[in-house]
Amino acid sequence: MSTEIRVPTLGESVTEATIGQWFKKVGDTVNADEPIVELETDKVTIEVPAPASGVLEAIAANPGDTVDVNALLGAIGGGTGAAASAPAATPAPQPAPSQPSAAPQAPAATDRAPAPSAQKLINENGLNAADINGSGKSGQVLKEDVLASILRPQANAPAAQPAQALDTAGAPKLYNPAPASAPAAKPAEAPKAARSPVAADDASREERVKMTRLRQTIARRLKDAQNTAAMLTTFNEVDMKPVMDLRNQYKELFEKKHGVKLGFMGFFTKAVVHALKEIPAVNAEIDGDDLIYKQYAHIGVAVGTDKGLVVPVVRNADGMSIAEIEKEIGNLGKKARDGQLSMADMQGGTFTISNGGVYGSLMSTPILNAPQSGILGMHKIQERPVVVGGQIVVRPMMYLALSYDHRIVDGKEAVTFLVRVKESLEAPERLVLDL
Repeated sequence: MSTEIRVPTLGESVTEATIGQWFKKVGDTVNADEPIVELETDKVTIEVPAPASGVLEAIAANPGDTVDVNALLGAIGGGTGAAASAPAATPAPQPAPSQPSAAPQAPAATDRAPAPSAQKLINENGLNAADINGSGKSGQVLKEDVLASILRPQANAPAAQPAQALDTAGAPKLYNPAPASAPAAKPAEAPKAARSPVAADDASREERVKMTRLRQTIARRLKDAQNTAAMLTTFNEVDMKPVMDLRNQYKELFEKKHGVKLGFMGFFTKAVVHALKEIPAVNAEIDGDDLIYKQYAHIGVAVGTDKGLVVPVVRNADGMSIAEIEKEIGNLGKKARDGQLSMADMQGGTFTISNGGVYGSLMSTPILNAPQSGILGMHKIQERPVVVGGQIVVRPMMYLALSYDHRIVDGKEAVTFLVRVKESLEAPERLVLDL
């Protein structure tokens, strides 16, 4: 018996994914729970584990294909690689021509109803049972026969044949049972702008790479935020010396006690939470004609990865200590870099912090992470001359930028919010005393 590999539930509002890469090829031995294929969704990249041990006997979706939730990805059979691949490479035995009694039974074999599991695969993949050689009793088509039929076109297809040709030639499009209705689902989608002609000399030095699903989603969401929100940015600067002095004084003791390094994100997250309590509009969102004010703070922390920007969420940050915040940010950051973020790690944020300073950014205007109404941009700490008590002194300064949705947040509220963040960072004892 074969075990099907199917697309798992991908999370709230996520209905499809793109095949990233297969870690195994047909005929390879796999162990239960071993990662076997990578899926790219709108938000994260996930690895699908093997549902059973055995041999990968069929791959039903190739890298770059789009698949729906619960779509068939492939199948795992028992036995060794050589034994498992034999049914796919060798047609099911047919009655010998020299046996006269076998000829009249041929029509009966093709008319026999396929096994229920085989019929389900046939229906899902738009196949014809009459075209499949059955290896069951009296020629009945079994599930293994359907999988073998799926595999043979992939093995025999020319390497240069485009994917569209496979569809028009009758090969099963496993991830889309009703392709004819697909174009009608997006009638209002704007046509893509044609690229300007490029000189032949330049074209030979260009490389065209298909955007990953994550990058497409990032591009779409950022543009949607600009098109939807009345976005405005206000700026301020903060003297980082008090926080830096406090950090230098206690960082060794902090790490020894809590097992995590004391960074700046804990202070900034705590300062943001305090400011959100005073200015709840920055923690709200629009839903139709209603405003939703949230009595909790789930703080998204933007993290850059080699596949694009992701924003894991520190949940209930308003009830956490600086040590707990630092631990959670460190955990989420590691998961992001390792590609191990789950859908739950990415959902539900009410406000976002983006630290462009780690890359050297001196000032920027961050774009909202819709449907949130505020995002705080941190920047590079740079020594600058400032006036303190009538004297010009050199201090480590950082520019802060708050981008906000002016439909929800008034200018006075935005400026007050940013001033409260500044006050908490320039007098970090306020965070301890909840002032």
